[in-house]
Amino acid sequence: MSTVSRTRKTTPKPQVDGERRWVIRDSTWGDYQALTRLLSPPLRIAFDGSNIELMVTSHLHEIYADALDTLFKAVAEALGVVYLACRSASWDRPGVERGIQADNSYYLDPAKIRVAAAAERKQSRVLEDYPEPDLAIEVDLSPPKADRKSIYKALKVTELWIFDGTTLTIHRLGEDGRYRVVESSGFLPIAPAQILRWLFHEDRAADYGSWTRRIRTWAKRSLKRKG
Repeated sequence: MSTVSRTRKTTPKPQVDGERRWVIRDSTWGDYQALTRLLSPPLRIAFDGSNIELMVTSHLHEIYADALDTLFKAVAEALGVVYLACRSASWDRPGVERGIQADNSYYLDPAKIRVAAAAERKQSRVLEDYPEPDLAIEVDLSPPKADRKSIYKALKVTELWIFDGTTLTIHRLGEDGRYRVVESSGFLPIAPAQILRWLFHEDRAADYGSWTRRIRTWAKRSLKRKG
């Protein structure tokens, strides 16, 4: 029988009070499917193959998630990088028995964009009609209680940005199927330090529109499109 537990913190580093998490250990794919049918927002749910994590996000969590989404889009649009946003869509995959709701997710592969656009045009609600995203952004203000990175690895998400309230790391999936921390995004010519500089910029809270416009101007002047 699955049990619910509150696990101890695995790191002594102070955490930003932005989330509450629970974990149901020794779970099955069937348990996960049953819970996803019963639960609805504001609960977020993830399944890493053996643990179900339930999470309630805070205002701070959502502010950071929205800011990172806006930043990504501003840079991409300034550089003419084509993308299709999926925001916090649920990625449930019975084939690998994994499931997660990203904070932000995007298609950047032209072939995937075409497939997803075709599914949207016919207003498909069948999850299998939509391919896995190419990039996902995770805001983890508290330590995850499920192995969220392993879920993205099973889904073969090419790039993963993880923000913990203080630092941001970019992970790229290698040919060996493992994530490795990289110095900059493979989709946008931007480094974690640059993302953090804009994320914590004073204009963001004072004037969101001005902050977004400044990012676009900076990207056009200072960044060179990859590829």
